[in-house]
Amino acid sequence: MKIIIDSSPFDPWRILDEYQKNMPKLDGQYGATAVFVGTMRDFNEGDNVSEMFLEHYPGMTERHLENICQQATGEYQLLESLVVHRVGVIKPNDPIVLVAVWTAHRKQAFEACREIMEDLKSKAPFWKKEQLNGGKDRWVDKNTKGY
Repeated sequence: MKIIIDSSPFDPWRILDEYQKNMPKLDGQYGATAVFVGTMRDFNEGDNVSEMFLEHYPGMTERHLENICQQATGEYQLLESLVVHRVGVIKPNDPIVLVAVWTAHRKQAFEACREIMEDLKSKAPFWKKEQLNGGKDRWVDKNTKGY
């Protein structure tokens, strides 16, 4: 399991490729890899958004993400997992989150990836401040679930 939270832009496909090449030896053990990549969109709640500032609680956020992955490992027999999450200033089309899991079977991989992402999105300690077109900003007052 690996958790990365960073303010630098990232290429999710490069990170995934490098991680899979260098992850602990799982030769022949996994039959499925499920991947989710979330990107920033330029609208929310009916308004155009020019950028977002994403904050987190260092230490607490990493522990929360580790707990999510540990729970999924037990429930879905994950062989490996990777979560990369961006913080700081984010622009539309920038990748925000990468979740990848490796399992023996596709059903477990799909369900684990979705469960990790849903928990991350609805419960993890991240806070978003959106910059709207025209200069106004606002804090997003609720996490989303199931979108």
